[in-house]
Formats: sequence, C-alpha cells, structure tokens
Amino acid sequence: MIRGAGILLPISSLPSSYGIGTLGREAYAFVDLLVDIKQKYWQILPIGPTIYGDSPYQTISAFAGNHYLIDLDLLVEDKLLESEEIREYNWGTEYSRVDYEAIFENRNKILYKAFERFDINDDDYREFDNSNSWWLETYSVFVTLKQVNDYKPWTKWNEDIKYFDEAVLEEQKKKYFSQINFAKFCQYEFWKQWKNLKEYANSRGIKIICDIPYYVALDSCDVWCNPNRFRIDDDGKVKYVSAALPDKYSSKGQIWGMPLYNWDVHEEEEFNWWKARVKWATEKVDIIKFNHFSGIIKDYAVLEGTIDFKKTKWFKGPGRKFVNAINEVRGKTPIIADTYCGKTLIPGVNKLLKKSGWLGTKVLMFAFDGDTSNEYLPHNYDNTDIVVYAGTHDNDTLVGFFREKTEFELAYLYEYLNISDRKQIPEGIIRAAYQSIGVVAIIQMQDILGLGNEARMNSPSTVGYNWRWRLNSDRLSEDRRSWIRNLAATYRR
Repeated sequence: MIRGAGILLPISSLPSSYGIGTLGREAYAFVDLLVDIKQKYWQILPIGPTIYGDSPYQTISAFAGNHYLIDLDLLVEDKLLESEEIREYNWGTEYSRVDYEAIFENRNKILYKAFERFDINDDDYREFDNSNSWWLETYSVFVTLKQVNDYKPWTKWNEDIKYFDEAVLEEQKKKYFSQINFAKFCQYEFWKQWKNLKEYANSRGIKIICDIPYYVALDSCDVWCNPNRFRIDDDGKVKYVSAALPDKYSSKGQIWGMPLYNWDVHEEEEFNWWKARVKWATEKVDIIKFNHFSGIIKDYAVLEGTIDFKKTKWFKGPGRKFVNAINEVRGKTPIIADTYCGKTLIPGVNKLLKKSGWLGTKVLMFAFDGDTSNEYLPHNYDNTDIVVYAGTHDNDTLVGFFREKTEFELAYLYEYLNISDRKQIPEGIIRAAYQSIGVVAIIQMQDILGLGNEARMNSPSTVGYNWRWRLNSDRLSEDRRSWIRNLAATYRR
C-alpha cells in the first residue's frame, strides 16, 4: 500500500433524496471531494444485505449486495423508473438520519416497478446470472422464501423448506419464478452500479477499503444452505453465540448474537467457503479489512439468551492454517487485520499477524491514558505496516469521547499533542495520525467535521438507533478542505 490518508464514510451515510445514501451522484461527488483534499483511500462499511438491527456486520449473505443502496435516479436514466413514481413514496422525514422502517416498507415496491420494465433476456443480465449462479441461485431463493413467510427466520419455516437441499431449491425456483428473478435483478443492478462507481474511483486515484464481516447472521442464506459449517443443532438452535469481553470499545462487553463456526468442517473443506468470500472481495474492492482478526485464534462466546458474562466459553480458532488458506486466494490485494486489543486479550494475535503479511491497526482515541508505553501512542509503533485510526465506527466521536474527561485526565494528551485546549483535541489527534509512520491514516467523516455523539455511528450491543447517521448539510468548508490538503502535503500522505 502507498503511504496516504483516507476517510471512513459508509455508502449509507451519503446524502440522497430517497432516505439512504446510494451508489449514485453523491457517491461520485464524494470521490471528487477525496481527490480535492488529497486523499488516496475511501473506507466504507460492509455492503451486504442487512436484517433486524440494520447492522452491516450482520448480513444475510456473504456475497450479495445491499439493494437499499441501489441508486433510483440511475434507474430513471435507464428508463426503468420515472422520477414522479419515486416521489410518491415516503423515504423518511429526517435528512440527517436513515429511516430504515420507511426504506423497508417502500424500497422493494419501487424496485419491483423497475423490474417489471426490465428485460430479463438482456445479454448482460444473463451473463451476470450465469457467472454468479454459484451464490445467486440460493440467495435469491432464500430472500424470496423470507418474503413469502412474512420475514420470519428460516428456523421457523415449515419443515418442507426449513431443511435445504437441491430438491427444495428446484421446487421453489419453479413455484416463485418471478419473485426469484426480482431478487436476481436487484443484485444485477447493485453490482452494475458498484462496478461503475469503483472504476470511477480508481480512475481518479482513489482506492476503496471494505470490511469482510467475520460472522454472518444465523438467519442467513449461508447458514440455511450449510448449517454443518456452524455450531448449531439440527433444529437451527445455537447454544453459544458470538460476543466480546469488556474493553475500551465497550466497558460492559458486547453480545453480537451470531453463530460460531464449526472449524473442523471448514478445515475438512479446505476453507473453500472462506476462500470464495475472499476471492469475491478481491474482485469487488481494492483493500480488504478483516473484521475481528483475534477470532482466528480464539472465539469468545456467551450462552444464548443470557446477558450474564459469567456464562461464557472460549472456542479455539483455526489459526495459521486459516491465514495460509486466505493468502492462497487474495493475490496482491492488501488485507488490514482488525487487531484492536488483540495483544491484551488473546496472546498470539500479534505473532500471527506478523506471519500473515497483513497490516495491523492502531486506534489513537485510546492512546492517551497516561501510560507512555501504550501501544497506540505513535512513538511506540515499531513498523509502518499499520493503518492508524483516530477513532472507529464503534466508538464515540472524538468530540464526544473527550467531552466528559477532566483536565487532569487530559493533561498527558495536552502535553503529547502540544495543545492547551479541549477544543483543539480533534485536530491534534488527526494531525498525530497523519504524522505517524503508519502507511495509512483513516479518519471518520464525523471527526473531520468536528461533530459530537449525535453523529455516532454505532453503540455496540444496542439496537434501534445505530447505523443511521448521514452526511447532510454538514459539508466541508473551504477552510477545512485547505487544512486537510495541507496535512496531506506536510506529512507526505
């Protein structure tokens, strides 16, 4: 990777007139902004289809794209929709927040209008369908069955479709031919729009970084099709679910609630499902960010249905064999490993990272606890193969995080950053990230704008208000743009 800087902004957080950020005009405008302020990287969050809770880290498919992000104006340009039709629907009343309820109610309705005018015999569509049939067939049947079953999880479907096999697949394809083709159409439009956006970004010198979520949802196509790859019983029930110990991300710990992997089966299959995920990602993005790297060594879990962190268990991960399998298929695509707190909680994480050839991560927000040996302080970095974050989507914003700190708690930070005022902290930390030896510095858009916790993206282990923040009237002033350009030039970013 080339030394540079970038901005973390999910696609969903872009402005738009239709309730959620999309792959359309505003995405191209954001690429132009990145070029203007001398950035080299755009980091987004996962782009898979989401379920209850709207988390991009809890997807119903490891391969599909989120049809919420399809740009409707581009469908107008393709003469599949009319602008007046789009405006007939409610897309939410808050321009600075995603209204997922409105999107859920109306996105499929307007996309189905476009599908009714689409020629499924189109050569490009047929090519997409044929070349992606290895995942598209099962995904399209799965989402169709969810719709006709009132979006109930597959574990509560009737017995005749609850247990997947090829006979079930073929029967449902005949029974719901039109609905299944609609699901395929949505994937065709998503990946067509994505391809065009990525090509534009690359043509302007911008590389796209995207997460691969470590887990998938229990209520996902991947688990329905291959339950043996996960620690679940014959009825689709789980005993232990994914979780995280209390740490600086979340003082009370986190319960993610997703099924754990049956690594014995993955190893027997030579990690083919994982290889397919990574190979697919290398074709869609420029740099992969591997979420929850420490899980490769050990998975932490809690008993399903409890919030008692005393009822926990560790499960051994696949370790070096897994990393070697991934490296077989990633080619020249760089991988960023989310190693946050790995050294502290799980011995061996840093050792595995060095052997992997992947890049590590540092989060500056948690560097200033007064301990001069803190591993996140820039003077303690021992190599350049790291990506330095001011903060992440799972944290307070910089303004929010330091707002409640006492002057005594901030004394070391003031000295380290050579500042004297609380208001100077966000700029001081951003400058420290740019100054560092880390090959890439990534800053959240909210922190560049100096926003408080009203703009926080996610509060782990909570449901209802996450993943909603959107860039609206909070645009970068020319003074702010000039400041970022200067940082990039000064520190060879």
